[in-house]
Amino acid sequence: RSAGATRSRRRASRCAKPDTVHIYLRKRPPKSAPEAQNMRKQSLSFSVRIARTRQDLQAACRVRAVSYGHHLPQLHQTLMEPDLLDADENTFNVLCVDKASGSAVGTARFQTNAAGLLLIEHSVTVPEAMRTDTRAEITRLSAVAGADPLVKLSLMKASYLFCMATQVRWMVIGARNEALVRQYRRLGFKDLFDDDRRVPLLHAGRLEHQVLRLNVTAVERTWREQRHSLYEFFFDVAHPDIQLFSTQPALPRREPAKWAAPTPAWMAASAHDREVGDRKSTRLNSSHLG
Repeated sequence: RSAGATRSRRRASRCAKPDTVHIYLRKRPPKSAPEAQNMRKQSLSFSVRIARTRQDLQAACRVRAVSYGHHLPQLHQTLMEPDLLDADENTFNVLCVDKASGSAVGTARFQTNAAGLLLIEHSVTVPEAMRTDTRAEITRLSAVAGADPLVKLSLMKASYLFCMATQVRWMVIGARNEALVRQYRRLGFKDLFDDDRRVPLLHAGRLEHQVLRLNVTAVERTWREQRHSLYEFFFDVAHPDIQLFSTQPALPRREPAKWAAPTPAWMAASAHDREVGDRKSTRLNSSHLG
């Protein structure tokens, strides 16, 4: 009788619908609190927020001018004022403000390709494999002399967080010297064309830069596997002072947020100049760090 019952169960099993699937889940140990609440928090000596007012943007411009003007004095006056890209709806300026003094000490600018070419793509054509992906260019990354050493590192973390939040896959950045190239390579950036070529950029006074790219979606996994020295700062420590989506201005509001951006000289370049630049294999990105 027992053998007959077994045969009946086997026949029933063979006749079962092929799309019947039994899923068995292994129990995971219960969490005592959300993972985010378990992260160690670190306070910074400065805040990091989006520039939302004219005052914020002018402060960012002053940081740019001071930082870049030290190395590129010919750009000092140009960088003192916002340019056309600063007014674009797909561009975001980040401002670091020292808590003790209330002064702006660092800045960076993010532009996405949501509505068209990146700034650097007026000088270089990105590889075909990247053209259908979301991209963001980081430019004007700079800090004033004597600023907290964590300012630039926090700006890079803010860049990463911004790209993840806006579903950007590729971060593109330009470096004007070998020291900056080495810094970016340590963060995981690779040469845009894998041949280390240098290209003059229209929006950087035709100064030659090496353009680098970073696959943002692979950073966490890659750094974890490599036991990267910055993994803890980027992924295991929460920094409440980095507030990219706060509605509050970076600086206390003192004036209306309206301003008119002039057309930058590089955008007024003739079509002939751009064609010549392309023929010279003007292929690279922007964003020289300060």
